[in-house]
Amino acid sequence: MEHENENETKALQEQEQVVNPWEVSSKGKIDYDKLIDKFGCQRLDQSFVDRVFRLTSRTPHIFLRRNVFFAHRDFNEILDAYERGEKFYLYTGRGPSSEALHLGHLVPFMFTKYLQEAFKVPLVIQLTDDEKCMWKNLTVEESKRLARENAKDIIACGFDLSRTFIFSDFDYVGGAFYENMVKVAKCVTYNKVVGIFGFTGEDHIGKISFPPVQAVPSFPSSFPHLFKGNDKLRCLIPCAIDQDPYFRMTRDVAPRLGYNKPALIESLFFPALQGETGKMSASDANSAIYVTDSQKEIKNKVNRYAFSGGQDSIEKHRQLGANLEVDIPFKYLSFFLEDDEELEHIRKEYGSGRMLTGEIKKKLIEVLTEIVEKHRAARAKVTDEMVDAFMAVRPLPNMFN
Repeated sequence: MEHENENETKALQEQEQVVNPWEVSSKGKIDYDKLIDKFGCQRLDQSFVDRVFRLTSRTPHIFLRRNVFFAHRDFNEILDAYERGEKFYLYTGRGPSSEALHLGHLVPFMFTKYLQEAFKVPLVIQLTDDEKCMWKNLTVEESKRLARENAKDIIACGFDLSRTFIFSDFDYVGGAFYENMVKVAKCVTYNKVVGIFGFTGEDHIGKISFPPVQAVPSFPSSFPHLFKGNDKLRCLIPCAIDQDPYFRMTRDVAPRLGYNKPALIESLFFPALQGETGKMSASDANSAIYVTDSQKEIKNKVNRYAFSGGQDSIEKHRQLGANLEVDIPFKYLSFFLEDDEELEHIRKEYGSGRMLTGEIKKKLIEVLTEIVEKHRAARAKVTDEMVDAFMAVRPLPNMFN
């Protein structure tokens, strides 16, 4: 009987937290320890941060220093190989389902840019326009248009053209890439894909057949114009942890096909303004700060919607201080405020009640406005010709230099 109660409790907890590549929701805060246990990845501890600093001689990115990227699979093996003088490549992606990106979408690209610069390695960026066509009920034409629009936002992050290849699935799938997709598909049973992704009898067959498309960019032979004859090249994938199921499947299949298992470095979710029960959603404009938002819109969203851990009266706040565990303005600053000392000062002042909610929101508005305006200026300079250049099937002249 006691065993049955334990099972019921576990089932209830799992119902309260849903994390997969298409849905992230929770009745409370996302339990990342539970996710690590469920997915079978490892915590990224301080020793990795120190080692990255030692190997690259660059100050680790704030997303690494502050545990925004908090979990990994075989990141230690990537660093071991790099220390032996072996190179690797980076792979990340974007499912283009909206006209403009929000700040949560930018997180993996900001971090990937840092990794590309720090390790001086090539990068492939997959635009899964086919996936969004199937999941979001978009037309093929609209999905392809959004992919190019999103590519402009990605390029605006500052990637190095001589080390970066951006591709759309609709344009690129074929040849060696498709050969690898078929090899993966033959290795994964229907029961296995249902177990990993939770597909049901109501899902159309396009969804069930999609996982190999996201799997094979982690195999170097999928890009013969880049890595021909280098099938043992390792791959590191920076992504949010909700993408882990795709790569659990990939890592299971890779050795059977003669490839190294891809390594992953995985981030927390960038929470919605309303609180940490999910991630920013492109379907709710008021849950997110977009790179197209004006200073006035950012100010309005932060002041109206950013969930506060401050107390409900000034007297009580001065006495008890803010609950930093649930305070969204502080969470956002921990993502984007570069100065470690300033963040620590805010932590102490706001946590003790000496700083008020209005003051921390004012600081956040300044920080977010600067990021968005800088990004918007960079995006305005991205032309269609630049998109064509990044998406051209070509050798990368500066790939490992």
